[in-house]
Amino acid sequence: MDEAQREAALKALRVQNFNTIVGYAKQHVSASKPRLLDVGSAHGWFLEAARGQFDVLGVEPDAEVGGRAAARGLPVRSGYFPDVVGRDERFDAIVFNDVIEHIPDIHSALAACHAHLNDGGILILNLPSSRGFFYRVSKVLARIGWRGPFERMWQKDMPSPHVHYFDPRNLRELVLKQGFTMAKTAELPALRAEGLMERLRYVGKAAPVSLYLQYIVIRCAIPVLSIFPSDIIVSIFTKKAAS
Repeated sequence: MDEAQREAALKALRVQNFNTIVGYAKQHVSASKPRLLDVGSAHGWFLEAARGQFDVLGVEPDAEVGGRAAARGLPVRSGYFPDVVGRDERFDAIVFNDVIEHIPDIHSALAACHAHLNDGGILILNLPSSRGFFYRVSKVLARIGWRGPFERMWQKDMPSPHVHYFDPRNLRELVLKQGFTMAKTAELPALRAEGLMERLRYVGKAAPVSLYLQYIVIRCAIPVLSIFPSDIIVSIFTKKAAS
């Protein structure tokens, strides 16, 4: 996978969504000097968005991607969560941006989050939604024999495919069983005009005329798509205080 091309395709959308998530995090963290852990920090975009409001730390298993973020002065540890986090390290916020859906043992990951959060700390899960417009359309297309879009939603044959898909209801049920309470759930845009051409170039290898036609159609459709459920949700959970 061409990581530079993937970075160009995703950056505009994710940075704007990350700024929104940082705003949500500030609303739900009560600590005066909050410490935030970004699990799967990748290129460091969320760390950059949050470091003015939080004492940030990133964890990234891809040494090359994480190394480039660290070279820009961002605090990134190479490895997997929770292995590279000290047993006694605690945080006021733990964030998974497009990560939790890739983790096979999600129950252990959530239990580790609970163990490494201060009482009243927050867990933020930003992930794709099975209620989303594009997911539902791709599922219908798969049923009539066109499986490509549905397999793309699951990132089949990619280095790290999706192994889970959630909607707000079943995600809430799962996380609440791990000692959390629900604080907030919201939708984030799955498409924005900014960066759309780069994303289309990354997703497909269309000829220039086809590429520009796709861009025009999708660009015009973005306002209409806003009336349907988004393919991205963010849910915030609070760790229950010890009784």
